[in-house]
Amino acid sequence: MDKLGVIARSPLFEMLSDQELDYVAELSRPRSLAAGQVMFEEGALGDSLFVIVSGEVEVLRRDATGVQKLIAVLNPMEFFGEMSLVDKDYRSATIRARTDVELLQLSAENLTTFRKNYRDGFTFVIINIARVLSTRLREANTRLAARL
Repeated sequence: MDKLGVIARSPLFEMLSDQELDYVAELSRPRSLAAGQVMFEEGALGDSLFVIVSGEVEVLRRDATGVQKLIAVLNPMEFFGEMSLVDKDYRSATIRARTDVELLQLSAENLTTFRKNYRDGFTFVIINIARVLSTRLREANTRLAARL
């Protein structure tokens, strides 16, 4: 797996220098899931985020009756799991592989190490997370408004 190539193309790492991208690639850990396999469940404690290298994952959330509903499908170069790193809360959704999936994992510890060595790069990562979360919130607001 070309970890550096994936890191360099992911919106999570936009604006990072080549040196910062190299370091993030070194810190990341490859993971894989078979189609149908769950990465984590809604309500679990989270300590990592994941960048999709190949394949698709489903983002599922339980409704008021406890039935899991599909709320999004994520594709290569997108990321998930960042919310529990930002707010230190439980996972807000279940992630399940829709196809066989290759991922890169970055733990909270990895990101702390990155922050200590590349403060500016870490700031860009946080800005990129905020940018993507803002986009996702706008999309959720649009879907919610369409139901009203």
